[in-house]
Amino acid sequence: MNIQDLTLFVRTAQTCNITASALQLDMSPAAASAALKRLEKQLGVQLFIRSTRKLRITAEGERYLLHCTEALAALEKGKASLNQMQGKIAGDIRLSTSSDLGRNIVLPWLDEVMDIYPELSIQLNVGDSLADFFHDKVDMALRYGEPEDSSLVAFLIAKIDRVVCASPAYLAQHGEPKHPSELTQHNCLLYRFAERAYDTWPFADNAGKYAVKVSGNRLSNDADVVHRWVVAGKGITMKSRLDMAADLRKGNVVELLSDFTSPPISLWLICPNRTQVSPAMLMLRDLLRSKCEAELG
Repeated sequence: MNIQDLTLFVRTAQTCNITASALQLDMSPAAASAALKRLEKQLGVQLFIRSTRKLRITAEGERYLLHCTEALAALEKGKASLNQMQGKIAGDIRLSTSSDLGRNIVLPWLDEVMDIYPELSIQLNVGDSLADFFHDKVDMALRYGEPEDSSLVAFLIAKIDRVVCASPAYLAQHGEPKHPSELTQHNCLLYRFAERAYDTWPFADNAGKYAVKVSGNRLSNDADVVHRWVVAGKGITMKSRLDMAADLRKGNVVELLSDFTSPPISLWLICPNRTQVSPAMLMLRDLLRSKCEAELG
């Protein structure tokens, strides 16, 4: 039997949508429909009940789905085992990363990796929405914040403090805040994720903790846009020190309120299951750790 047909069957059983499953496998809906009919003919059973409105898996399909899923997982595990035994850094990596991190930090690191390992192919998805490993066809995701789903395989890359910063031009015009409470008098550049605006900034010092509600005339759901605004002198922002490290070194932005601390954030490399943990992924994990350490050091 054709492995792609089996993969299509599993995807269609999960989505109950032939068109969506076909797009995920780079197939046309017509080719996907023909593949499922071909599989049904080979098995001698009907796997799906089709109607004009929806697709529903049959009892025979449910029973076959269990065995098919296990078989495909075993094949992937066998492939990973061979690569592990050979220590081979090759194949495709489909990586998702946040916008600022992907464009400004990780991209040149991946170029270095591909120069060293010519048999490696990387597909990079850049965006701040959370990766859907199944729908987005992603093998792994590099994201800030510890994953809530305990079934995922997660490698801690770094713990990174947050920095409040602004450009010299902004500070020359508006002055420098000396205490977190003074941020309410400044134009703060805000980031929105999942419809939530991060407009309460936490601080602490020996005297206590401060949760400052800030505001400004610029808000974006793209962290790279906020990065560009702060460098351009449009206001003050709080971001990961990793995101701002290069601009801090170059003097494009200045760190503010350094006598105060903010809770650090963690950076994780995440994949959906153990079968995805290949030599290439472990190499990428180790490289990300060493690069982050050097960048923050």
